[in-house]
Amino acid sequence: MNPVMARVLRSLQRNILAGIITAGPLFVTWLVFSFLLGSLAKAGLPLVHVLAAIFPEDWLAGPVMQSFLAVVLTLVVLYVLGRVTSLVIGKQAFSLFESMLERLPFVAKVYTSVRQLIDSMLVKKDTNQRVVLVDFPIAGQKSIGFLTRTMVDSNSGEEVAAVLLPNAINPTSAFLQLLPLSRVTMTDLTMEQAMSMLMTGGAVAPESLVFSRPEVLREEAGAVLIPPR
Repeated sequence: MNPVMARVLRSLQRNILAGIITAGPLFVTWLVFSFLLGSLAKAGLPLVHVLAAIFPEDWLAGPVMQSFLAVVLTLVVLYVLGRVTSLVIGKQAFSLFESMLERLPFVAKVYTSVRQLIDSMLVKKDTNQRVVLVDFPIAGQKSIGFLTRTMVDSNSGEEVAAVLLPNAINPTSAFLQLLPLSRVTMTDLTMEQAMSMLMTGGAVAPESLVFSRPEVLREEAGAVLIPPR
Protein backbone atom coordinates (compact mmCIF):
# COMPACT_ATOMS: atom_id res chain seq x y z
CA MET A 1 0.00 0.00 0.00
CA ASN A 2 1.15 3.54 -0.70
CA PRO A 3 2.79 5.02 2.45
CA VAL A 4 0.83 8.25 2.03
CA MET A 5 -2.44 6.35 1.78
CA ALA A 6 -1.50 4.24 4.80
CA ARG A 7 -0.86 7.38 6.87
CA VAL A 8 -4.18 8.85 5.75
CA LEU A 9 -6.04 5.67 6.71
CA ARG A 10 -4.34 5.53 10.12
CA SER A 11 -5.19 9.18 10.70
CA LEU A 12 -8.81 8.59 9.73
CA GLN A 13 -9.05 5.56 12.00
CA ARG A 14 -7.48 7.43 14.92
CA ASN A 15 -9.70 10.49 14.52
CA ILE A 16 -12.88 8.45 14.04
CA LEU A 17 -12.08 6.44 17.19
CA ALA A 18 -11.43 9.67 19.11
CA GLY A 19 -14.77 11.01 17.85
CA ILE A 20 -16.57 7.87 19.01
CA ILE A 21 -14.96 8.11 22.45
CA THR A 22 -15.99 11.77 22.68
CA ALA A 23 -19.52 11.45 21.32
CA GLY A 24 -20.34 8.03 22.80
CA PRO A 25 -21.10 9.16 26.38
CA LEU A 26 -23.01 12.19 25.09
CA PHE A 27 -25.09 9.97 22.81
CA VAL A 28 -25.93 7.52 25.60
CA THR A 29 -26.82 10.42 27.93
CA TRP A 30 -29.06 11.87 25.23
CA LEU A 31 -30.78 8.50 24.78
CA VAL A 32 -31.45 8.19 28.51
CA PHE A 33 -32.83 11.71 28.84
CA SER A 34 -34.86 11.32 25.65
CA PHE A 35 -36.45 8.16 27.06
CA LEU A 36 -37.22 9.83 30.40
CA LEU A 37 -38.60 13.00 28.85
CA GLY A 38 -40.59 10.98 26.32
CA SER A 39 -42.11 8.88 29.11
CA LEU A 40 -43.01 12.00 31.13
CA ALA A 41 -44.50 13.69 28.07
CA LYS A 42 -46.52 10.61 27.17
CA ALA A 43 -47.88 10.36 30.71
CA GLY A 44 -48.93 14.01 30.85
CA LEU A 45 -50.32 14.31 27.34
CA PRO A 46 -53.93 13.48 28.38
CA LEU A 47 -53.84 16.40 30.83
CA VAL A 48 -52.65 18.71 28.05
CA HIS A 49 -55.52 17.57 25.86
CA VAL A 50 -57.95 18.40 28.67
CA LEU A 51 -56.42 21.87 29.01
CA ALA A 52 -56.57 22.36 25.25
CA ALA A 53 -60.27 21.48 25.28
CA ILE A 54 -60.98 23.90 28.14
CA PHE A 55 -58.74 26.69 26.84
CA PRO A 56 -58.70 26.48 23.02
CA GLU A 57 -55.65 28.72 22.59
CA ASP A 58 -53.40 28.65 19.55
CA TRP A 59 -50.24 28.29 21.62
CA LEU A 60 -51.56 25.00 23.02
CA ALA A 61 -51.87 23.48 19.55
CA GLY A 62 -48.15 23.19 18.83
CA PRO A 63 -46.58 19.75 19.44
CA VAL A 64 -43.49 21.25 21.09
CA MET A 65 -45.53 23.26 23.57
CA GLN A 66 -47.77 20.27 24.27
CA SER A 67 -44.77 18.06 25.00
CA PHE A 68 -43.27 20.71 27.29
CA LEU A 69 -46.51 21.19 29.18
CA ALA A 70 -46.97 17.42 29.44
CA VAL A 71 -43.55 17.04 31.10
CA VAL A 72 -44.24 19.95 33.48
CA LEU A 73 -47.69 18.66 34.41
CA THR A 74 -46.36 15.14 35.04
CA LEU A 75 -43.66 16.52 37.35
CA VAL A 76 -46.27 18.61 39.18
CA VAL A 77 -48.52 15.57 39.63
CA LEU A 78 -45.61 13.51 40.95
CA TYR A 79 -44.66 16.29 43.36
CA VAL A 80 -48.22 16.64 44.65
CA LEU A 81 -48.52 12.87 44.98
CA GLY A 82 -45.29 12.73 46.97
CA ARG A 83 -46.41 15.57 49.24
CA VAL A 84 -49.78 13.97 49.88
CA THR A 85 -48.36 10.54 50.66
CA SER A 86 -45.84 12.11 53.07
CA LEU A 87 -48.66 13.45 55.24
CA VAL A 88 -50.34 11.35 57.92
CA ILE A 89 -53.67 11.16 56.10
CA GLY A 90 -51.89 10.44 52.84
CA LYS A 91 -49.86 7.64 54.44
CA GLN A 92 -53.03 6.05 55.80
CA ALA A 93 -54.78 6.31 52.45
CA PHE A 94 -51.75 4.88 50.66
CA SER A 95 -51.52 2.02 53.16
CA LEU A 96 -55.18 1.25 52.49
CA PHE A 97 -54.53 1.32 48.75
CA GLU A 98 -51.55 -1.05 49.14
CA SER A 99 -53.61 -3.45 51.27
CA MET A 100 -56.19 -3.55 48.47
CA LEU A 101 -53.49 -4.34 45.92
CA GLU A 102 -52.12 -7.14 48.11
CA ARG A 103 -55.43 -8.96 47.75
CA LEU A 104 -54.98 -9.25 43.99
CA PRO A 105 -52.93 -12.43 43.34
CA PHE A 106 -50.77 -11.51 40.34
CA VAL A 107 -50.75 -7.73 40.82
CA ALA A 108 -49.60 -8.09 44.43
CA LYS A 109 -46.48 -10.05 43.50
CA VAL A 110 -45.45 -7.64 40.75
CA TYR A 111 -46.19 -4.52 42.80
CA THR A 112 -44.44 -5.79 45.92
CA SER A 113 -41.32 -6.82 43.98
CA VAL A 114 -41.07 -3.50 42.17
CA ARG A 115 -41.72 -1.54 45.37
CA GLN A 116 -39.00 -3.41 47.26
CA LEU A 117 -36.57 -2.92 44.38
CA ILE A 118 -37.20 0.84 44.27
CA ASP A 119 -36.92 1.11 48.05
CA SER A 120 -33.60 -0.75 48.03
CA MET A 121 -32.28 1.60 45.32
CA LEU A 122 -33.43 4.86 46.92
CA VAL A 123 -33.26 4.24 50.65
CA LYS A 124 -29.72 4.09 52.00
CA LYS A 125 -29.32 1.48 54.73
CA ASP A 126 -26.36 -0.36 56.20
CA THR A 127 -27.07 -3.48 54.17
CA ASN A 128 -28.16 -1.75 51.00
CA GLN A 129 -26.33 0.23 48.37
CA ARG A 130 -23.12 -1.70 49.08
CA VAL A 131 -20.74 -2.63 46.30
CA VAL A 132 -19.17 -6.01 47.03
CA LEU A 133 -16.99 -8.65 45.40
CA VAL A 134 -17.85 -12.35 45.28
CA ASP A 135 -16.04 -15.37 43.91
CA PHE A 136 -17.75 -15.86 40.56
CA PRO A 137 -17.73 -17.78 38.26
CA ILE A 138 -14.96 -19.74 40.04
CA ALA A 139 -12.97 -19.32 43.23
CA GLY A 140 -10.20 -16.78 42.86
CA GLN A 141 -12.04 -14.79 40.17
CA LYS A 142 -14.15 -12.03 41.64
CA SER A 143 -17.16 -10.26 40.17
CA ILE A 144 -18.64 -6.92 41.11
CA GLY A 145 -21.99 -7.23 42.82
CA PHE A 146 -24.54 -5.19 44.73
CA LEU A 147 -25.53 -6.38 48.18
CA THR A 148 -29.30 -5.96 48.16
CA ARG A 149 -30.37 -7.84 51.27
CA THR A 150 -29.19 -10.05 54.13
CA MET A 151 -31.12 -13.00 55.53
CA VAL A 152 -30.61 -15.70 58.15
CA ASP A 153 -30.33 -19.41 57.42
CA SER A 154 -33.13 -21.04 59.43
CA ASN A 155 -31.04 -24.18 59.94
CA SER A 156 -27.60 -22.90 60.86
CA GLY A 157 -28.38 -19.32 61.87
CA GLU A 158 -25.67 -18.10 59.48
CA GLU A 159 -26.18 -14.80 57.69
CA VAL A 160 -26.90 -15.17 53.98
CA ALA A 161 -26.38 -12.36 51.48
CA ALA A 162 -28.41 -11.69 48.36
CA VAL A 163 -25.98 -10.26 45.82
CA LEU A 164 -26.96 -9.03 42.37
CA LEU A 165 -24.21 -9.59 39.79
CA PRO A 166 -24.80 -7.38 36.73
CA ASN A 167 -23.13 -8.23 33.45
CA ALA A 168 -20.43 -5.95 32.10
CA ILE A 169 -21.34 -3.62 29.21
CA ASN A 170 -25.01 -4.64 29.63
CA PRO A 171 -25.88 -4.24 33.34
CA THR A 172 -29.60 -4.65 32.62
CA SER A 173 -29.14 -8.43 32.80
CA ALA A 174 -27.71 -9.96 35.94
CA PHE A 175 -27.37 -13.04 38.14
CA LEU A 176 -28.79 -13.25 41.65
CA GLN A 177 -26.47 -15.14 44.00
CA LEU A 178 -27.32 -16.31 47.52
CA LEU A 179 -24.18 -17.03 49.51
CA PRO A 180 -22.86 -16.80 53.07
CA LEU A 181 -22.16 -13.24 54.11
CA SER A 182 -18.73 -14.35 55.31
CA ARG A 183 -17.77 -15.05 51.70
CA VAL A 184 -18.67 -11.55 50.53
CA THR A 185 -15.86 -9.00 50.24
CA MET A 186 -16.99 -5.51 51.22
CA THR A 187 -15.42 -2.77 49.11
CA ASP A 188 -15.06 0.99 49.35
CA LEU A 189 -16.38 1.49 45.81
CA THR A 190 -19.30 3.83 45.25
CA MET A 191 -22.27 2.93 43.09
CA GLU A 192 -21.06 5.39 40.44
CA GLN A 193 -17.58 3.85 40.34
CA ALA A 194 -18.99 0.34 40.09
CA MET A 195 -21.36 1.29 37.26
CA SER A 196 -18.52 3.04 35.41
CA MET A 197 -16.40 -0.11 35.66
CA LEU A 198 -19.26 -2.26 34.40
CA MET A 199 -20.23 0.04 31.52
CA THR A 200 -16.64 0.44 30.30
CA GLY A 201 -15.52 -3.14 30.88
CA GLY A 202 -13.07 -2.04 33.58
CA ALA A 203 -11.42 0.68 31.47
CA VAL A 204 -12.67 3.35 33.89
CA ALA A 205 -11.73 2.23 37.41
CA PRO A 206 -10.14 3.64 40.57
CA GLU A 207 -6.43 3.22 41.18
CA SER A 208 -6.99 0.87 44.12
CA LEU A 209 -9.80 -1.17 45.65
CA VAL A 210 -10.41 -3.74 48.37
CA PHE A 211 -9.93 -7.12 46.69
CA SER A 212 -9.28 -9.55 49.57
CA ARG A 213 -11.11 -9.92 52.85
CA PRO A 214 -9.07 -9.01 55.96
CA GLU A 215 -9.61 -12.44 57.55
CA VAL A 216 -8.29 -14.13 54.39
CA LEU A 217 -5.18 -11.97 54.51
CA ARG A 218 -4.62 -12.90 58.17
CA GLU A 219 -5.04 -16.60 57.39
CA GLU A 220 -2.56 -16.38 54.49
CA ALA A 221 -0.07 -14.50 56.66
CA GLY A 222 -0.44 -17.09 59.40
CA ALA A 223 0.13 -19.89 56.91
CA VAL A 224 3.40 -18.26 55.87
CA LEU A 225 4.63 -17.48 59.39
CA ILE A 226 3.73 -20.81 61.02
CA PRO A 227 5.89 -23.61 59.61
CA PRO A 228 4.23 -26.97 58.98
CA ARG A 229 4.80 -29.68 61.58
